[in-house]
Amino acid sequence: MSGVTRIPRSVRVAARIAGGAAIVAGTALVVGVGPFLRGLAAVSPPAILLAVALTAIATAAAAWRWQTVAGRLGLPLHGGTAVAAYYRSQFLNTVLPGGILGDVDRAYGHGRRNARIGQATRAVAVERIAGQVVQVLATLALLVPLGLLSPRSPAVWAAGVGAAAAVVVVGAAAVVPHGRRALRRELALLRPLFSRPRTVLVVVGASLIVVAAHAATFVVAALAVGVSADSDEIAVVALIVLAASAIPLSIGGWGPREAVAGSAFAVIGLGAGTGVAVSTTFGVLAMIAVAPGAVVLLAGIPRVLTARTQRSSA
Repeated sequence: MSGVTRIPRSVRVAARIAGGAAIVAGTALVVGVGPFLRGLAAVSPPAILLAVALTAIATAAAAWRWQTVAGRLGLPLHGGTAVAAYYRSQFLNTVLPGGILGDVDRAYGHGRRNARIGQATRAVAVERIAGQVVQVLATLALLVPLGLLSPRSPAVWAAGVGAAAAVVVVGAAAVVPHGRRALRRELALLRPLFSRPRTVLVVVGASLIVVAAHAATFVVAALAVGVSADSDEIAVVALIVLAASAIPLSIGGWGPREAVAGSAFAVIGLGAGTGVAVSTTFGVLAMIAVAPGAVVLLAGIPRVLTARTQRSSA
């Protein structure tokens, strides 16, 4: 399709990991390792319990969004199955490099069960992209009236990077005839998906629940660190940090999140070190909160081994 798509997947993943590591290292050079250690020390049982509960809400909402999109594309998906698969996906995204392998696993598993891997992959991609679009729009809708956006704002950086990446990908695809045909085919397939108002309402509503739950987890992290600021103010910063987390340069979520958190906290007068500490606590809480995905993953291993044994003996 283009030079970008011809780059081996392993190289793209390595570049993302290297980018995330460079950002974390650069942040540590600016603020030191103290804020990272402070963030680790702030993790407490009450904060973990709240993070687990909020992540359960976010996971259920995201699974609902996925179930709705998949159903509109003609792929049945049970609610319990969707929640379990989403937990596993989040866990894999956290512990594996690249941050998307969990979504690949989720799409493949759903597609294999329905013998339609391509359509299942499309459903996962659409629901994730739709969620990120809603997140960015919600963040901008909150920040613009407050007058908190400027050309140097972290939220503007995040939105700009995301928009630039989208333009590059779409532009590269549209340059060649094969790419243009693929774009037209995808638009034709996705147009009926959002033709029903109910589908749009579910996708938007579920995405807002996900964003609110993650923002609340960030507030919990800030309280655990001991930040003395209004929860509303921290929630605004949380939205900015979450928007930056969508930048595809991270190691299990670590990277732009810490750099933007430091910048955002410095802007509101709480210090870059405090922002990095809160982001570190948030990152650890997020990793612990998706631990149920490891249970789902381990529970599925016997079934996989049994299926392989049956295929080999057939």
